[in-house]
Amino acid sequence: MKQIFFLALLFSNAFAVMGQNTPYWQQAVDYKMEVAMDAEHFQYKGKQELVYTNNSSDTLKKVYYHLYPNAFQPGSEMAERADYIPDPDARMVRKTKVDGVEIKENRIQQLKPNEIGYLKIANFKQDGVAAITKTVGTILEVILAKPILPHTQTTFTLNFDGQVPVQIRRSGRNNAEGIAFSMSQWYPKIAEFDFEGWHADPYIAREFHGVWGNFDVKITIDKDYVLGGSGYLQNPNEIGHGYQDAGVEVKYPKKTKKLTWHFVAPMVHDFTWAADKEYLHDVVKGPNNVDLHFLYKNNPKIIDNWKNLQPLMVKVMDFYNKTIGDYPYKQYSFIQGGDGGMEYAMCTLILGNGTLEGIFGTATHELGHNWFQHVLASNESKHPWMDEGFTTYVEDLAVNEITGKKVANPFEGNYKVYYSLVNSGKEQPLTTHGDRYDFNRSYSIASYVKGSIFLSQLGYLIGQDKLAETIKRYYHDFKFKHPTPNDIKRTAERVSGAELDWYLTDWTQTTNTIDYGISAVTENGSNTTVSLERMGRMPMPVDLQVEYTDGTVESFYIPLRMLFFEKVNPNPAIKRTVLNDWPWANPKYELTISKPKSIIKKITIDPSGLMADVKAQNNVYELK
Repeated sequence: MKQIFFLALLFSNAFAVMGQNTPYWQQAVDYKMEVAMDAEHFQYKGKQELVYTNNSSDTLKKVYYHLYPNAFQPGSEMAERADYIPDPDARMVRKTKVDGVEIKENRIQQLKPNEIGYLKIANFKQDGVAAITKTVGTILEVILAKPILPHTQTTFTLNFDGQVPVQIRRSGRNNAEGIAFSMSQWYPKIAEFDFEGWHADPYIAREFHGVWGNFDVKITIDKDYVLGGSGYLQNPNEIGHGYQDAGVEVKYPKKTKKLTWHFVAPMVHDFTWAADKEYLHDVVKGPNNVDLHFLYKNNPKIIDNWKNLQPLMVKVMDFYNKTIGDYPYKQYSFIQGGDGGMEYAMCTLILGNGTLEGIFGTATHELGHNWFQHVLASNESKHPWMDEGFTTYVEDLAVNEITGKKVANPFEGNYKVYYSLVNSGKEQPLTTHGDRYDFNRSYSIASYVKGSIFLSQLGYLIGQDKLAETIKRYYHDFKFKHPTPNDIKRTAERVSGAELDWYLTDWTQTTNTIDYGISAVTENGSNTTVSLERMGRMPMPVDLQVEYTDGTVESFYIPLRMLFFEKVNPNPAIKRTVLNDWPWANPKYELTISKPKSIIKKITIDPSGLMADVKAQNNVYELK
C-alpha cells in the first residue's frame, strides 16, 4: 500500500507544473469518510474530514459543496427542468393514459418522502471552529470561520445524513435491473475553484466537475452485500467476496452482521461505489498488470455475455493505452449499475441485461472516459464536447479495430447525425453550457457527435499522423490537470505547425457550417477549368479528386491561407498537385486541369468524407 501513497505524492507534486502558457495551478483535496449504511431503510450516516489546499493566489472567504442527492426531490431544479424541456430524458418521465389520452408524468415530482434523495449537513467546522452554512437546492454555501490565504491549507469536518432515492437517473436504489445500490455522487463533494472562479453549478442531470485529490473511504454495510467501485480495497482478506488473496478462505465470526469495506483512491476527482447481494465478481488481468473487475447480477440470462465481455475489454484497454497513453492506475471495475452508462473514477456503472454487442459498446465508451474525463479532467459541465466527443472518437476507433470492421471512415455515421441537427435548425454552439441546451437531442448530438468530429475533422486538416501525435501529446501534457478547449488547439498547433485558432472559433463558438461546391466545369482548349464556391461561413482547405475515363486518378490540394499549413498527401499512391492557397475573403476559386474535359469521368470534393460539408450533393461532378 506504500506504493499507492507514493504515487499520490508524485501526482500531487504535478500541481506546480507549467501546464499551459501561464503558470498552472489547481486546488487539492484529501477526503477521509466513514459511512454507515442502513440498507433496510436506504439511508446512511457519515462523517467527513477534508483537507483543502488553496494553491491559487486568491484569498477564499467562502467555499461551496455539491449535494447531488437533493436533486431527486419534488420541486428541485432537476424536476422542473424535466417539466419544461420539450424532450425530457425518458428515464425521468412515465407515460400513462387518462381518459384515453397519453400523458407524461414527471417521476421526480411523484416521489414520496421515503423515495426521495437527500443529503443533510450538520456540525460543519473549519479547523475545529463552526462555520455558517446555507443549503440552496443541490449546493451548500459555506461562509468560512477564517479566510483561506493563498498557498495554505485548512481542514473541514462535517457530519452528513443521506437517503438513497429510487433510481431515476444514475444514482439510486432498486432499479429496473434489480441493483440494490448505485452510489454515484452520493457524498458532500466540494466544488471546483480554478482560474475562472467557483463552479458551483446546480445539478439538473448533466455532467460533473471535481477537484483532484486522494480519497480514504470506509463503508459499513450488511455482510451479504458485494461492493465494487473507485479505488483499491485495503482489507480484501477481511472482506472476501472474491477480493481476497488466492488460497485465502475468509471466515466471519458468527455474530458478524456487517462488514467495513476500506477503499483508498489516489489522485482522482470522484468516488463511486455500487452494492448488491447477488453480484458475481470476476477479475482478469489487463494490460500493464491492471486488475479488471467485473461485477454483475447472478442472472443465467446475462452471465455468458459478461464472461465474453472480459477478454474484449482487455483488448480495448490495450488499444486505448497505445492510442492515447497508459492508464495510470492498477484497477478498473465494470459494474452492472442498472441505468444507462456513466463514467466514474476507476470504474463505470452500466446496464447489464442487454446484448453482448450493446454491453460491449457501452463498456468501450465508458472506459474511454477514464482517459478523457478521469485523467484529462476537462470541465464537462462547460465543455461536455471535450469529454463526450473525444471519448466517442476513440470508441469508434476501438470498435472499428477490435470488431474487425476496418472500414475506411468509422465516423461516417457521426457526420450524418450532425447534418440532421444542422438541418433541424435546433443547433446551438458547443460553447453552450451543458445545462443550457434547449433540447436534450441538441445537447447529445453536439456533445457526443460534433465533439467527436472536432477530432476526426482535425485529422482532415493536419493529417492522420499529426492527429495521432496530438492526442498522445495532449494526454501527456495535461493528465491530472483540467485542460480547456484552447489546450487541445494549442497542442495540435505545436505538433503540426498549423494555425488553428479559426478552427476552434468556428467549430465550437458558432454554428457556422461548411459548404463547398463545384459550380462549373468548362473546357478551355486542351485544358479544363474547375470553378469552386464556398457557400458556408466556415472555411476549410480542399482536397479534390479527379477520376478519368481510363481509370487513372489524381488529386489536387488547395491549402487554406489562414491555416498556414500544407498537409502531407493522405494517399501517397495517388499523384497530388498542391495549388495556390484559398483566402477566406474570396468565396470563389478556379483551378486548371491540364487535360480535356472529355476524358474526365468524375470530380469529388473531399473523397475521405472527413470534412463536415453539410450539402454533399454539390461536392461531386460527374460527366454522363
